[in-house]
Amino acid sequence: MTNEKLLNIEGLCATAGGKKVLNGVDIQIKPSEVHAIMGPNGSGKSTLAHVLMGRPGFEVTSGSITIDGLDVLSLQTWERAQAGMFIVLQHPIEVPGVKISDLLTEVAVASELDPQESLSSLREEAANLGIDESLLDRELNVDLSGGEKKRNETLQLLVSEAKYAILDEIDSGLDVDSLALVAERINRAAKGDRLGVLAITHFNRLLDILKPDQVHVLVDGRIVETGPAELALQLEKDGYQKFSK
Repeated sequence: MTNEKLLNIEGLCATAGGKKVLNGVDIQIKPSEVHAIMGPNGSGKSTLAHVLMGRPGFEVTSGSITIDGLDVLSLQTWERAQAGMFIVLQHPIEVPGVKISDLLTEVAVASELDPQESLSSLREEAANLGIDESLLDRELNVDLSGGEKKRNETLQLLVSEAKYAILDEIDSGLDVDSLALVAERINRAAKGDRLGVLAITHFNRLLDILKPDQVHVLVDGRIVETGPAELALQLEKDGYQKFSK
């Protein structure tokens, strides 16, 4: 095991429902770096997110995923979370009977963090994200709008002190103001050398705030081009036709 701080995805091939979706993905993300994944529908973007977190129904057929030298593929989903991975879901689920404050207290205990400090951080980050403190005692995501759910997910990400964040279309369902709050706060966490980010998106409006270090184009389960932030503008203008078979 190396001491290098790095989320390393190397030669990753995976199937979903018996169909090959990922065909050798290579991405390396360090803390403080923001990487974006863009690509046409069906290119494997969400599959990559699910595979990283070990969602059932997705099978890795070859390649590797490591966090700071730790073999991720040998870990269950909850172990990957404890190792420092966090996914902000495209469609956050509702969890009746579980308050967000109770959830994050348990996360703090499991992560050997101070529960009282975590609750204090929870209130502070809720204010940063424009979340009314009364929502912290509501059942997780129950009866919340799409934008409120995304802000709740971002709140969990920040308070859990994750090392690497996977944002699966976090901009969907967010209005302009909410998008700015969420993206700016994640960007500050990343640029503070604490958080590596993999942002999956269709639109440059998110990346205009996140300011990615690299943009990767995923087509047919492969990274076909990598470039600077300006690549997202080019893709938004020209589309993906030049990468098609």
